[in-house]
Amino acid sequence: STRKTFICGQCEALIVLKLGYLAARQGQDMKCGACRALVDEMEWAISQVDPKKMIQTGSFRINPDGSQSIREVPLARSEGHLLELMEGVCERMEDYGELADASTHRKSYIRVRSRGGEAMDLSQATLDSRVTASLKFACETIVEQHEDEIIEFFAHETDNVKDKLCSKRTDLCDHALKIPHDEL
Repeated sequence: STRKTFICGQCEALIVLKLGYLAARQGQDMKCGACRALVDEMEWAISQVDPKKMIQTGSFRINPDGSQSIREVPLARSEGHLLELMEGVCERMEDYGELADASTHRKSYIRVRSRGGEAMDLSQATLDSRVTASLKFACETIVEQHEDEIIEFFAHETDNVKDKLCSKRTDLCDHALKIPHDEL
């Protein structure tokens, strides 16, 4: 009888640990998914701006020699434009659904509404307002905590921003997670 109680207690402890691990893993998956979706949305928004469109930055004060320290940079990757994009990027998390891997129970997040109105295969995606609300909250937290890194990456980097920002710089995605690179 005491032995049964001890074994049951151990089973309960293992179940609690397993549930705690799964909850932590789901939280990690959510943060990673929000970061990857944020990068997708920022990259898409940047791609919609005419690359020839430039903006002047720098000081508009006149130097002692009569010159000004003004330079032209592409509008799409200017700090002001990137900040503007970041203000609305998390609203677009409502366009995402959840995919669960049956074997690993890992979750990933995919766009469930196309940008151009074309049909999409949603057979594997779970559409749930609680999931999109959590994804949006995770996105807002990332923007708040990593604003400088996001601006830095999008102002200067163009290759593998997802991996560089979400895995290497912020550690939001664990390195063992293998997610294929999405193409825009």
